[in-house]
Amino acid sequence: MQSVRYKPIALALLFFLNMTPGASAEQAKHKHNEKTDKGRNVWNYDGGVFFETDGSLPNGVCFRVHGQMSSGDFFNGLKRIDTDQSTVFQRGNETVTKFPDSVTVSFSIRDQLCPAGVQQVGTRPYLTGKMIEELRLSLYWKHGVDLSPVKGVREVNSRVDRIQPYAASLAADLPARYEWSYQFVVPSAGVSLMDSLALVFRPPDGRIAARVAARL
Repeated sequence: MQSVRYKPIALALLFFLNMTPGASAEQAKHKHNEKTDKGRNVWNYDGGVFFETDGSLPNGVCFRVHGQMSSGDFFNGLKRIDTDQSTVFQRGNETVTKFPDSVTVSFSIRDQLCPAGVQQVGTRPYLTGKMIEELRLSLYWKHGVDLSPVKGVREVNSRVDRIQPYAASLAADLPARYEWSYQFVVPSAGVSLMDSLALVFRPPDGRIAARVAARL
């Protein structure tokens, strides 16, 4: 894919504390590769915590967000063990209760066809650089139903890649499509592993265009 630099997505400086949290289109994906018996479920997080959701803009553009929360080798070997009595996180024989000092959140945004019944009649609109520039991202640590805005978030990388069509011979006749990718370092010292990191995307009118949580 062709790579070029692009103006990064703006990180919202004002957070909306009265937002009602909601479920994402798809919950965070985990590996579940150990036996479940006697009410005991074991999840492992090698490679980090993955998340994915769908969103839409008021102009009829639909898009998908997919990403990952990682932190060096912190998640490698980390397991969540659920029983009828409790939930514990372990790495080997060590019990882990808190996130490391910071986590790295990487995600990409690309447009996609809207679900049946949502797509507007007429020419399909595509996600553009201007639409991405106008999106505002808010980050929260979510504990139960309580949301705490994250402070001190630092962007470390951003890029945009041209998406090549499957039919390469028709490339000149098709609208250009792109995938925007971002990486942020998010402070997480002292945050419980039972909490989740919520990402909320809003266009200029303030409505929620997409929301998703990276949760263990």
